Amino acid sequence: MTQPLRHPALYHRHAALGAKFAAFGGWEMPLEYAGGGVLKEHTAVREDVGVFDVSHLGKARVRGRGAAAFVNACLSNDLDRIGAGQAQYTLCLADNGGVVDDLIAYRFGDDDVFLIPNAANTAEVVRRLCAVAPNGISVVDQHELFAVLAVQGPRSTEVLAGLGLPTDHDYMRFTVSAYNGTDVVVCRTGYTGEHGYELVIPSHDAHTLWDAIVETGARPCGLAARDTLRTEMGYPLHGQDLSLDITPVQARAGWAVGWNKPAFWGREALVAEKAAGPRRLLWGIEALDRGIPRAHMSVLPASGDAPIGEVTSGTFSPTRKVGIGLALIDTESGVGEGDEVSLDVRGRRSAVRVVKPPFVKSSVR
Repeated sequence: MTQPLRHPALYHRHAALGAKFAAFGGWEMPLEYAGGGVLKEHTAVREDVGVFDVSHLGKARVRGRGAAAFVNACLSNDLDRIGAGQAQYTLCLADNGGVVDDLIAYRFGDDDVFLIPNAANTAEVVRRLCAVAPNGISVVDQHELFAVLAVQGPRSTEVLAGLGLPTDHDYMRFTVSAYNGTDVVVCRTGYTGEHGYELVIPSHDAHTLWDAIVETGARPCGLAARDTLRTEMGYPLHGQDLSLDITPVQARAGWAVGWNKPAFWGREALVAEKAAGPRRLLWGIEALDRGIPRAHMSVLPASGDAPIGEVTSGTFSPTRKVGIGLALIDTESGVGEGDEVSLDVRGRRSAVRVVKPPFVKSSVR
């Protein structure tokens, strides 16, 4: 039986703004807003400031003596590379090296780690951690207890500073500050390639902070613009560019793996794949005609009709005004940066060039 979609705490705020909704990981979330649409929302983030409700993202707390060491022995990245007050992109891997989920770990201390997985994978990440947690370590799903707001764009610092929130911390660092009597986690991160922040606040207080941010002139942005923004950066989306069938080695996400750690889930398979060389690699593709890459399109060689890969993500770039995408291409094909290949667009060939993302220069620093 299909479960009803869950609603974020700000659902009625989005409806009042004329949002068009869509299902994301079991949640009904704003796709775009009336009076703007994807292009205006995308441009606002690149040139000014936008705010996203990404409260569908999961939240889980791991606490107890040695909680950070426990998480470090499970997830791919080396949590010991960071200290309290820092966040880290990491992966939850299956035994075969496939990606169960990609997530952000907030290290509050040696005994306290906060995780933000993807919406659809939260329960599975929590289940896997709970299954091996030793006595004294608690793993608690807090999915609906917190809202997450992403304030992104060149004017994001101005917006948060105007609300009395801290803005001068470095990338992937966070603070816990008070806003209107409520603790808010302010982290210098995001999924757009622009200078920005992600704010974690108790769900019951999210409306006050959302209203204040919007009143500063930040444009409400939906998840459609979030997707075009992240694709321009070449950031992977779980379920498309990372999955149980797409390893971090294939997706060029080996930088999120603590190769020198003695243990993490999937380590043996991943080390073996790295040593042997992956059978396919994730590349950027840029249209040479009016075509727009879309997921699952076959990649064809410059001459010949036998597929050598598949598009995993694709869209029209509002910034570059050209079709862009990510594609897994067989390494045996010999295709590399600068080569021209084709996409099978319903039986018609569309020319694309193989490139290394990002497609747009990032302002994150």
